[in-house]
Amino acid sequence: MFALQLTDVAKTFTMHLQGGLRLPVLRNVNFGVAPGQCLVLAGPSGTGKSSILKLIYGNYRCDEGRIVVRHNGVEVDIAGAAPRQILSVRQKALGYVTQFLRAVPRVSALDIVAEPLATKAVPHEEAIERAGDMLRHFNVPERLWGLPPATFSGGEQQRINLARGLLSAHPIVLLDEPTASLDAKNRAAVIDIVAERKRQGAAIVAIVHDDEVREAVADITVDVSQFAAAA
Repeated sequence: MFALQLTDVAKTFTMHLQGGLRLPVLRNVNFGVAPGQCLVLAGPSGTGKSSILKLIYGNYRCDEGRIVVRHNGVEVDIAGAAPRQILSVRQKALGYVTQFLRAVPRVSALDIVAEPLATKAVPHEEAIERAGDMLRHFNVPERLWGLPPATFSGGEQQRINLARGLLSAHPIVLLDEPTASLDAKNRAAVIDIVAERKRQGAAIVAIVHDDEVREAVADITVDVSQFAAAA
């Protein structure tokens, strides 16, 4: 039984600043991910890997097809779901870690990481403790925890982003280049936590360009080039 399944998904972008020009991007996207699996989207830049993640998360609407998320025995088709239902799925079932940290000015790194648990009514002390454990996992020095991460290096911000995105342990996780800007030690930390999430039964879809990381985490590799609308 798949935790996430895409069936005949297609996407066309409309270029409103170019007279409504329609640009087909993806067609016939078909794949599924079971609990405990990591599926890696492969292929050259520009073939639609990040667009597929945004379609799954509901940031983009697809023109055709179904994107079914299964959680607690309930199926939700993200392709046709109402915005309120998509927000509920994101809170309970679907996590998305992008390449970029949207840091709130003057908010500490520790509070930024703990915030997703606060929205789930986890007691503050527990949320802070779990956030600290995750920051340690990603080798973020404690001297930085109380500082806002807007001035951190790119690699430090990426580690804050990963700690925040992976703290809630969603049953379905989307990872967009999780090891970008990371050194070997922290790439290994990502590999470890992906393995842990798989053992816990998470279904993971990832974009990974690093060959070593991809070989370590991927159970399935899907070449997105086959879904290119212009192919």
